[in-house]
Parts: sequence; structure tokens; C-alpha cells
Amino acid sequence: MSKYQALADFLREKEVEEIELGFDRVSEIVGGLPPSAYNERPWWANDSGPTNAHAPGWMSVGWRVRKVDLQNRRVTFIRASSDRWVERTRQPPRPPAQHAWLVRGANVHGQNLVAEWLEGGYCSVAAPELDEVPPGLSRAEIGERVAEDYGHLSFGSRGSITGMLHTFLNLIQVGDVVVTVDDQAVYVGTVTGEPTWVESPGRLSSRRRAVRWANPDRPLARGALSASAQSKLKGQRTVSDLTSEIGELVQLAGIGGRVGGPEVPPTPPQPLRLPDATDELAASLLLPREWLQETIELLADKRQVVFYGPPGTGKTFVAKRLAEHLAGVDDVRLVQFHPSYSYEDFFEGFRPRLSAEGQLGFELVPGPFRRMVDAARDDPAHPHVLVIDELNRGNLAKVFGELYFLLEYRDEPIELLYSPEDSDFRLPENVFLIGTMNTADRSIALVDAAMRRRFAFQAFFPGRYPIRDLLRAWLRREGLPTRPADLLDELNARIADEDFAIGPSYLMTSRVDGEAGLERIWRTSILPLLEEHYFGQGRDLDKEFGLAALSKAVDAATGEQASPP
Repeated sequence: MSKYQALADFLREKEVEEIELGFDRVSEIVGGLPPSAYNERPWWANDSGPTNAHAPGWMSVGWRVRKVDLQNRRVTFIRASSDRWVERTRQPPRPPAQHAWLVRGANVHGQNLVAEWLEGGYCSVAAPELDEVPPGLSRAEIGERVAEDYGHLSFGSRGSITGMLHTFLNLIQVGDVVVTVDDQAVYVGTVTGEPTWVESPGRLSSRRRAVRWANPDRPLARGALSASAQSKLKGQRTVSDLTSEIGELVQLAGIGGRVGGPEVPPTPPQPLRLPDATDELAASLLLPREWLQETIELLADKRQVVFYGPPGTGKTFVAKRLAEHLAGVDDVRLVQFHPSYSYEDFFEGFRPRLSAEGQLGFELVPGPFRRMVDAARDDPAHPHVLVIDELNRGNLAKVFGELYFLLEYRDEPIELLYSPEDSDFRLPENVFLIGTMNTADRSIALVDAAMRRRFAFQAFFPGRYPIRDLLRAWLRREGLPTRPADLLDELNARIADEDFAIGPSYLMTSRVDGEAGLERIWRTSILPLLEEHYFGQGRDLDKEFGLAALSKAVDAATGEQASPP
């Protein structure tokens, strides 16, 4: 415990009752953290014991962990004597949430064990070459034992066995619902006991959990379940999470509640509904409420929307504000694609890490999209939105990889590239994507059909609804003359290519109120864009698109409109 005493001394010097620290800062103070600290919540347990033998046991140094945020790699410590901690421990504990699990037994190394399970009142998982593994070991510790006895298997295969055992021994709890399938028959029961080891022929059913089967003689018909439940029963993983379908399963099987706990009537999950556009949102963005509502409905339907148009049309700004309206600030993330952006950056990949012993190794590190998906799984009642800026600057096939399939088929399972043990990975229905696409960088015509099919598209062009009147509306709201809007209209009319038109954002600044400010914007922001677009064509850009030339044309047109017939 000496290394963790260093953290206690650090906290004591701060003279605080509660403090939040990043994992890297904790690692720096104590001289290194093991990989399990970054990936497994049990490592941060307040007390070490049989089920968390490798936990530091923070209570022994006078502190307790109040909150662990694996996603953002932060931990909150509180003094064990703190009034807030004492008050918290006095509160009656909440009953743990009930989960549902699919455990496959119809083809266990070529044998169908379902009948034995139903008759014997249990379910099991098989790893015949592995001796008994006690419950409570961390996933990393289980992985070490699997590596010893299954060293001849690939890394992915060993990971699948490790994930199966970790779920069966540690994640499944007494009172959880367990489901197994035998062809078209679906059996549902309740877990009634902790993991046990019973010698069996070939060790095919030695690792067991006692189960009270609710319908051993009257199985549910697989085809009679909802499409969502039927989809979740697919896949190849031996053990997988079915909690999203728990309401339907317990209702059909006639299970009334949790073992050893109060009766909890099953409630089917409510469909997620995105909040409607409001007048306040429309006013803040200066966009029609009807257009915003249509965009929200497109998101609800497709789950993915792309805002496309030339620079300066407000695509990213609107995407962020709309996302915050739908999900709140905390459940919105933004990433920007670029040519070197990869699947490993976006979803997950191996990164070099130093172990507590100073050894260099590699750790599977989640990217922003994986972290969002994990958060959405734990919060299915609320939307989570990822904003992808400059979507078309990345190699989409390289970045999305096998996830491309899930953008269209959310309920279908896939096997992940670096997490083969998660072979039933699905994209939650409450994950939404809003992308932005710059048509001046790469024409939208170059986007492949697969991309078009998976995303809905909303145009952001200066000459089209709803961007057409945006600059005038902003100038009026700010009490400024509308002449800059007339100049922009004249400029884009001369460019005559909406993919390379100039957006209103360049002129949405108070500096346009003066001639000097307007000239500076034209010289430093707008003309450089046109120089790149018309490079090598030998055109006199200042004569065609300069502020003086445009002002002359606008003034002439204004004079003609003002003169009597």
C-alpha cells in the first residue's frame, strides 16, 4: 500500500474534502497504474478483498472513491470521514438494475446441452482446457489464465474466451434474466446462484450458474418475438447482453420480478423521441423552424444527416447547436476528419503504454465514437450526438471500417476488428451522427452510393433556402445596413458555381458596418479563396470580384430600383 499512501499524502496536503483527478495525474503521483485501472471499474474499489484482490483499498489510506469515469479517465476522491460520505453511506442502497443475458447451449463443442440445462436447473459456459477460474478476478487476470492454457489460439480467440468468462463469472448477477435458444425454441429463466464448478464429461458444463427456468415445457416461439428481440438472438457470442429486450422476454415468460428482491412489473422500453424544434432555437440560428423540424425528423428516421455546402454557410455552427438542443451539452461530441484520420483514431486501436513496472506494451484504447457508443448503451433513454466536421476530407471506408454496415443496419451484430470477443456489437438506436461536408474541398458528386444511402442530406448554399436570407436577417437583427448582403449576392452571381460560392458567415461581423472593415474582409478572407479556385486561369480577380467592382454594380442596381419609371 506504500505507493497509494503517496496519493493519500498528496490529498491531505490539499486540505480538501473532495477532489477530482485524471487517471494520468494519479499515475504520476503513485508511480504508475496498471492497465486494468484504465479499463475496469472494480480496480478502483474502496476495499480489497476476495472479489477485488488487486484493488488498492482506498479506505485503508483514509479516502474513498466516490465516482469513476472510465470514459473521460477521471476519478473523484472523498475523505472517508467526510460528512458527505457519511450521509451517503447512511442512505439505503438501491437495488441493482436487472439485466438479461443470452447464454448459448445448443452447440457447445458440437453438443446440445439445452435439455440438460432445463432438467438440471442451470446454464453453463465451456472452456475445457482451462481449470476452474474463481469469480472476482479482473478481466486482465482471467486473460492471463486463458493465455497460459490457450496460447496456441490467436489473440482474437483468446479475447473471446476471456470476455465470455468475465461476463459469466463477474457481470451476470443473481436475479438477472437468462435466455437460451434451441433452434426456434426460446427458454427464459432467472439466475438464482453464484458461479460454481462441477466436474462434467469433457468439462463442457463445469462452469455453472443455477437457473430457475420459467418455461421449460412451453418455450417461446422465436418467430413470435419482436423483430428487435429476434435480431438480438442472432450472432455467435456464447454470452451476450439482452437487457434492451428484458421487458418483452419477462412478460412473455411470466417472470414477475427479481429473485430476492421486490416484485418489479416488466415495462417495455419506450421508443426514443427527439425533442421538436422550438421558436427559441429558430430565433437563435436565424433559420426557419420548419426547416429545423424537418432536419430533426430526418435524424429520427435515418439516424445520420449531412450538412453540405461551400465554406462560410454555418454548417458546423448549426450542427453543434442542433446537437446540443437534441442531446444537451454533455452528450455531444465533435471530431474532425482529415486525410490521415483512421479507424484507430475514430473507434478503437492499440496504443503504446508503460506498465507500472516500466515495461512498454500496447493497450486497446477507445476513440471518441467508441466512448460515445458505450455511454449511449448505458443511457438508452436519451440521445447522444456525434458531430463529424469535414466528413468528406477523410477516407470514409478507412475510418468507418465494418461500422459502415451498422449505419444502415443498427440491429444487426458485427464482429469488431480489434475486439473480436464483442462479436455481437451493435450500434445503439440513440446514437445520432451529424456530418458537415465542404463542397469546395471535394464535390459531393464524389461521395459513393453507400454513403448516400446511409445519410440524409441537407443543402447549405448561399443562393438556396434556408441560407439565402440568413445574412440579411442577421444584419437587421444587429441594426446594421443590408448592403453587405447585396454585395454577397452580386459576388455569388458572378462566381456562378454554387459549390464554390461564398457563405454569409464571412460577413456576419460588426466590422462590415465600416468601409475599412469590409475592405479588409474582402482582401484577407474572400479574395484568397477565389485566387485558389481560379488559379492558373489568367483572370483579373480584382476586376471581376473586387469590392470596388461589386460596389459599383450594386450601387447601379440600387439606383435603378430607386429611380422612378
